[in-house]
Amino acid sequence: MTHCEPYRPLPDPDDGVRYEYGPFSVPRTRAPGETRSFEIVDPRAYPGTTRRVWVHTPGGHDSTVPAAVMVFNDGWWYLDPDGDVRGGTVLDNLADSGDVPPLVGVFVDPGVFPDAENPKNRNVEYDADDGRYGDFLATEVLPRVAEMHLLADDPSGRGICGGSSGGDAAFTAAWQRPDVFRKVITFNASFAQMPDGNPYPRQLAQGVDRPIRVFLHAAQRDLGWDRREMNWFAENLETAAALSRAGYDSRVVVGDGGHSPNHGGVLLPDALRWLWH
Repeated sequence: MTHCEPYRPLPDPDDGVRYEYGPFSVPRTRAPGETRSFEIVDPRAYPGTTRRVWVHTPGGHDSTVPAAVMVFNDGWWYLDPDGDVRGGTVLDNLADSGDVPPLVGVFVDPGVFPDAENPKNRNVEYDADDGRYGDFLATEVLPRVAEMHLLADDPSGRGICGGSSGGDAAFTAAWQRPDVFRKVITFNASFAQMPDGNPYPRQLAQGVDRPIRVFLHAAQRDLGWDRREMNWFAENLETAAALSRAGYDSRVVVGDGGHSPNHGGVLLPDALRWLWH
């Protein structure tokens, strides 16, 4: 007989819904990983910008053995062990448990223009629907990481994760460069604010095909949830539906709450298990 939890009413949409972290989001392994970093200054893809990249290697993993790789947009925000996502902690625990292969985590900050009045280049990089960001990762980030740790060449052994506009960037990088990335996680993606609108439901309906696997998360009270236009929640659902209609290997999880990284962070261990299964 299937055990059922007692009935609980749906939360009030305005009560600041927050999810609790599970055991894989807190330090538990006896062999914590190692984190190193480097800076990229004036890259070819985004001239004049600078950014930091953190490379997290699971504890005890031989750097001379080719490793699968998982890129995380918004760098430190996704790596911070006291933050909402805790990517390095999750990677350590999953590698220690054997739930996923040892993954080299590459946490890439968006670019900034030092000393500029408006220094942030995040939306320019992340919301675009072209191949520039994927090319940047492929030609200017991963080669630097490969100098520190041998990486697998197989694109099915490379994934990318991001939330909000970083979710746009994750999906677009895999869509434009499936020769580099074939696994995608998006949390509360901001498809609604891409400059020419969300292109993916239309392209998927037209039969455009990519060999990618996608875990997609949406929140019931994401930005514009009750509007006809600029509706973050609806655009995520429409992208998920288009993936399903096109026969993609995809998974969508819908949560309560608003445009917050909390639920995505809580989901990250299971998202990675599913993605790398």
